[in-house]
Amino acid sequence: MTNAIERERHVRLGRHIKDVVYAANDGIVTTFAVVAATVGGALSPLTILIVGIANLLADGFAMASGDYLGSKSEEDFYAKEEAEEHREVREMPDDERQEIRDILVRKGYEGGDLEDMVRLVTANQTMWVDMMMHDELGMQKPGGDSPLHSGVLTFASFVVAGSIPLLPYVFLGTQAPFGIAIVSTGVALFIVGALRSLFSRRSWLWCGLEMLVIGGSAAVIAYGVGIAGHFFVA
Repeated sequence: MTNAIERERHVRLGRHIKDVVYAANDGIVTTFAVVAATVGGALSPLTILIVGIANLLADGFAMASGDYLGSKSEEDFYAKEEAEEHREVREMPDDERQEIRDILVRKGYEGGDLEDMVRLVTANQTMWVDMMMHDELGMQKPGGDSPLHSGVLTFASFVVAGSIPLLPYVFLGTQAPFGIAIVSTGVALFIVGALRSLFSRRSWLWCGLEMLVIGGSAAVIAYGVGIAGHFFVA
């Protein structure tokens, strides 16, 4: 029993870590891409800071609201289909009972065992509908935190991690060298990437390097766009 509880906690924590890691990664990459583009465009540090903060908050809110709306829509859709299954069980019990029998046959039941299972499943409407939802419609019941909690967690992770590329410009102002932003962002990308190993079988070193390379590639592209834009405007 204790092991089952601990495993459930581990899975729940892993789900939280996954949401935090991916939101943090997006925050770091998108914000640094904006910083790299504005630096490449030879804009002032104040402009870099203003554009970076605006992007950080706007993208963070967009990602969080998308997370919230996606989770809420998934819950609403499941509830709608579940209510329809309850209606069919009440109004067409014989047809629905036959569908349960067909499902159990596919699972390998036959003879007396099959009829016993059909009787047990259909004796409990909740179990009956749950099996129909899973085996007939292929739907998993949404679980975990509420959509609002998930959205808030996504926003907080995005903003906290995404602020790292901007910190040199906050504390050093016009004297902030772009190199500090590069190093701090690279370290943050590696750490966030390494955290992915907590919910996968891959090594932390490989996960960290992979995210560093991918995030760094996005920054190089953005920096190149900024330089090209400055060249053509100039």
